[in-house]
Amino acid sequence: MANRIDLTGKRAIVTGGAQGIGYAIAERFIESGASVALWDMDETLMAESVKSLSAKGTAAGIPVDVTDPTAVADAASRTKDALGGIDILVCNAGIAGPAVPVVDYPVEAWNKVIDLDLNAVFYCCKAVVPTMVEQNYGRIVNIASIAGKEGNPNASGYSAAKAGVIGLTKSLGKELAKQEIGVNCITPAAARTAIFDQISQQHIDYMLSKIPRERFVLVEEIAAMAAWLASEENSFTTGGVFDISGGRATY
Repeated sequence: MANRIDLTGKRAIVTGGAQGIGYAIAERFIESGASVALWDMDETLMAESVKSLSAKGTAAGIPVDVTDPTAVADAASRTKDALGGIDILVCNAGIAGPAVPVVDYPVEAWNKVIDLDLNAVFYCCKAVVPTMVEQNYGRIVNIASIAGKEGNPNASGYSAAKAGVIGLTKSLGKELAKQEIGVNCITPAAARTAIFDQISQQHIDYMLSKIPRERFVLVEEIAAMAAWLASEENSFTTGGVFDISGGRATY
């Protein structure tokens, strides 16, 4: 049985929370006492996820395109109304993009990956940080990737975006270090989620071959790390990059 991280009374946002890593994090948060707002574009799937999570605690669904900064600001306002405030932000929504060399990478696809995997993280942080500053409390957990540290071949858009998330996390963490606000990111190895439907079997095999544990990370393992990073117990670390790559990371 998982250890219980105390998130009692905390109000959390999880982007891309209707499935996969996001859903696992939302579930772990609710089991730890938090109320959670899922931000997702798939309203049908989100409604199903909210129904399932509501059996365990307080969950709400906020339909939003996180690549639209105006929509993100509006979603932050609606979340405050729905939950009574915002204490935790988890930026998880993302896509893999095409698995092709840089010279063959479509510009449109590059822009789409950067927009969702990096720009959206900036928009969400920008929308939520003022509330955290006002209350002098907050925890932000950005889901980056081992690809952002090492750079996966034939995944330049995804690797570049996730490297940007790491840099953004470090910058924001330093900006907010004098307040009781922690900003950290997680760099997982690949997990078996719907994102696998977007990439080739050859690329999946490549990612597995790089993991000394010889398996993919479980979404529940990522959720466990996110829960501690989102807790009051994580009172000192900020601007940190937390590896969960099964031994793949070399720094």
